[in-house]
Amino acid sequence: MAAGSSFRVAFLGDFPPRRCGIATFTRDLRNAVADRRPDWHCPVMAVTDPGQRYDYPDEVRFEIPERDATGYRRAADFLTLSHADLLCVQHEFGIYGGPSGAHLLNLLRRLRQPVVSTLHTVLQEPNEDQRRVMADLVRCSDALVVMTERGRRLLESVYGVNPDLINVIPHGIPDLPFVDPNFHKDQFGVAGRPVMLTFGLISPGKGIEVGIEALPEIVSQHPDLVYMVVGATHPNLVKAEGETYRLSLERRAKALGVENNLIFLNQYVDDQQLSEVIGAADLYLTPYLNEAQITSGTLAYCYGSGKAVISTPYWHAEELLQDGHGVLVPFRDPAAIARAVNSLLDQPVQRHAMRKAAYLAGREMVWPQVGEAYAALFSRLLRTADSHRRTVRMPATLAVEPAQLPSWRFQHLLAMTDATGILQHAVHSVPDFSHGYCTDDNARGLVLSAQLEGNADEGHEELRGLQTTCAAFLNHAFVLDTGRFRNFMAFDRRWLEAAGSEDSHGRALWSLGAVVGRSNQANLRNWAARLFERALPAMERFTSPRAWAFAILGLHDYLRFLDGDRLALRWRLELAERLLAAFQAGGSQDWPWLEERVTYDNARLPQALIISGRWLGRADMLDTGLKALRWLQAAQTAPSGHYRPIGSDGFWPRGGLPALHDQQPLEAAAAVAACLEAFHATADDHWRHEALRAFDWYLGSNDLQQPLYDATNGGCHDGLQPAGLNRNQGAESTLAFLMALADMRAFPSAP
Repeated sequence: MAAGSSFRVAFLGDFPPRRCGIATFTRDLRNAVADRRPDWHCPVMAVTDPGQRYDYPDEVRFEIPERDATGYRRAADFLTLSHADLLCVQHEFGIYGGPSGAHLLNLLRRLRQPVVSTLHTVLQEPNEDQRRVMADLVRCSDALVVMTERGRRLLESVYGVNPDLINVIPHGIPDLPFVDPNFHKDQFGVAGRPVMLTFGLISPGKGIEVGIEALPEIVSQHPDLVYMVVGATHPNLVKAEGETYRLSLERRAKALGVENNLIFLNQYVDDQQLSEVIGAADLYLTPYLNEAQITSGTLAYCYGSGKAVISTPYWHAEELLQDGHGVLVPFRDPAAIARAVNSLLDQPVQRHAMRKAAYLAGREMVWPQVGEAYAALFSRLLRTADSHRRTVRMPATLAVEPAQLPSWRFQHLLAMTDATGILQHAVHSVPDFSHGYCTDDNARGLVLSAQLEGNADEGHEELRGLQTTCAAFLNHAFVLDTGRFRNFMAFDRRWLEAAGSEDSHGRALWSLGAVVGRSNQANLRNWAARLFERALPAMERFTSPRAWAFAILGLHDYLRFLDGDRLALRWRLELAERLLAAFQAGGSQDWPWLEERVTYDNARLPQALIISGRWLGRADMLDTGLKALRWLQAAQTAPSGHYRPIGSDGFWPRGGLPALHDQQPLEAAAAVAACLEAFHATADDHWRHEALRAFDWYLGSNDLQQPLYDATNGGCHDGLQPAGLNRNQGAESTLAFLMALADMRAFPSAP
């Protein structure tokens, strides 16, 4: 790179005025690099959280809705069209959409420019989704930045990353002066009093309750001490449970009699306020509750500002506070915190020496230094940019790149729902009261709401009411004496049967397991787990393979959260063995199916075997499921290549031909889910294309070349008939489409 060369270095992450630590970091890093390289252009691509609009500053050139998978592909196109030379990504699993932030990959896989990824979290024990996303992120990155040596070691040992890719650059901090704390104390009404500080977004993992528990012992020796807890409650926590956590802290302080020694500054502080708050502190406390914290911006700020730090030994603190630069205390040990605080307050000379040592060491962490380190890394990559350009599928044709997925619309689904539950049928788009309700549809509604909630990127507040309604319906449908769910209910709320079908019972179990495994609402999850336990024993007598398959899907989700439940583990194995045995007994080389007639919701059967094979480590189950699914998809392919589900007007008897008419949306949804599961199991791109093909059936790639999806209200027509499109938009059809859309939107584009 010649001196004075002008490059466009783009930055991706959250950005102020969004209030979170990553947003502040992205801003500070971008500004630090721009200050060190004034001839560079440094645009920002900001990720915006759901339901929010921000008045971004001019440096933000492109905005990505967090949960919009296609928005990331458009962002990649923008980077190409704007001639960006390099992209710097701020990575944290929770700030990008999709499972474990997988939507980010839709952007990175389309770039040819060098990518530098700053990893704000490096997990020692990632789950499957996190490991997969991290592996793909590493493959898409030309350099990785971590902020600690521990991060480097984890990347090498846990993820097998080439050491040559890894760069250690510390967390940047403001270059604040080394000041006497008394200079700022009068601004907070604590002049002449020793001040202990904790700041940052408030949440249970920060361990503030442990700091409060230490106060009585501290105050017994230093009655004037003030513990200042500065920061707003984390917005996700406020959304989930309001200010319950903060109020519990206040109540605990009053119960301990230390309310006069505790100050909550419940607000998000700007840079000026932050410097004043830190400046007023004699001690800084980080009582985090577990070690798996690879980076703490608040710790870095206070350490580099010359504060005497007391911390639990999470990873960043262990590394930063070594050599006498701070004091480490055990996790969840208020007595140890009290001893450390009293000792430092009683020994001002030692405290001052610790402050000075931290401040001097922190000069390597100030933003000008960090900005220069990043700029040097970028320059190195830009000098060899040609060797870092990857082969991508740009531009992509529609044969390779799917059309943009539809946006979420729930108007019709909500119109089909009243205080009792989801109505079964509609006349066109008008709900039809005459057929009442059923457990099948309300179970599907509960699965959908759990899908959206569990995927995190797709949570929708407008479905909270529907979720509760569906849960209440299933709760009422269950008969404790028999252990069975009723299915059909008339519009006047009369149950029409003593017990529903085995398949409806299986769907109910599926929905309960989905809630247990995916919901972040403790009360709802506890309800579902209890009802799941009561309803599961009925499976002992069931002979329906579909009921087995639905229950397996529910058990899989259930075990995502309660993986130590031995009864659930036994049932997963039992039902999977039954399903495998049925395929082996009923199938043949030319008919690898478990029944003499292929009927409805067919792909759920191989899906259950595939998912069982993956998680039980059973190659026989996986192979049988894949073989059956491949055969089924081949049979559901029209001569022109589009998806053609087996029609319900006759289905497909052994030795006959698949029915062409009354093609149902239920079949396409099952095919989408099963094919995506097959892709996860095999990494074979064939299955991704099969899922896309099945989903495109809803959008018009079908025998009639007409879309079944109604973009005006989010409904779905009931199927394809000889006379044309069935214009009715029943609950089963609409829910099938929405469940398929949820699966597709949770799935990142393939490389």
